Amino acid sequence: MKEETLKGWHLIWWLFKLFGFPITIPWLIYHFFDIMQQKRRKSMLRGKVVIITGASSGLGEALAHVFYDIGCKLILISRRKEELERVKNDLMNTHVTIPTYPPVILPLDITSINSLQTEVAKIIDIHGKIDILINNAGIAYRGEIINTNMDVNIKIMLTNYFAQIALAKAVLPYMIQQQSGHIVCVSSIQGKISIPFRSAYAASKYALQAWCDCCRAELHEKNIKVTVVSPGYIRTSFSLNALTESGQIYGVMDKTTQEGYDPIYAADCILKAVLKEKKDVLIAPFIPKLVVYIRTLYPSLYFWIMQKEFKKSKAKTS
Repeated sequence: MKEETLKGWHLIWWLFKLFGFPITIPWLIYHFFDIMQQKRRKSMLRGKVVIITGASSGLGEALAHVFYDIGCKLILISRRKEELERVKNDLMNTHVTIPTYPPVILPLDITSINSLQTEVAKIIDIHGKIDILINNAGIAYRGEIINTNMDVNIKIMLTNYFAQIALAKAVLPYMIQQQSGHIVCVSSIQGKISIPFRSAYAASKYALQAWCDCCRAELHEKNIKVTVVSPGYIRTSFSLNALTESGQIYGVMDKTTQEGYDPIYAADCILKAVLKEKKDVLIAPFIPKLVVYIRTLYPSLYFWIMQKEFKKSKAKTS
């Protein structure tokens, strides 16, 4: 029995030497250099001016912690002044940064598009530049197309698309003048694959993706980087605040949202995307990623899957 066990271990060791070493050693070397490179890039972000919208809670708050921790000068934007004050205090009480750059809070409704240029000018007056804009603010939606008021479609598109690009356009002249800058737009996996009961939301995220793709090409020679981040579900109050077909607040924490990614994990992924200057980032489990590829390579199968998904969802609610 002992001899058989020893033979088994010898076989495993032989297989590891044959296949494991050629894979493990290069991976360890790559991983080591990747960690060192990330540390160097993080040090280069110290003192950079970073605008974060939707910073009063959820993913925006997590992004504030991640970027403040590495020494960035933060501009925190949201409609809720009290919550921004809370986030600012949390940041300064949680993280010790040397030198310390107290975050600047800017209570602002980004859908007030005509005021954005004036508000951006205030940021320039404070810090003299803008290095990174993280367009994170957004609103969710739950409803069936046939029953959804047009006002709801317009409000979703105004918040998730027009306000995002208006803020980016207000920031871009300063980035072009300084010949550097990075626009990060937090889209959604639903900006790549549209699922039933999310039509208005998915449409706004598809539009944002398309605008960013054009912007990236047009501003490449100006040294402006553009990153689109498409997360799956994140464990925040996003679904609670979603709009329904009539424009009312949904007020339900979806199971998928409850089981979603931790906001800090998603924020770390976004930081890594900025450090590596990635153009398109998908933060999602295997199945949603697979569906994205199915939509691209085998669209008829994707359409069939969505039809089945709609029937299943309707059966649950009826």
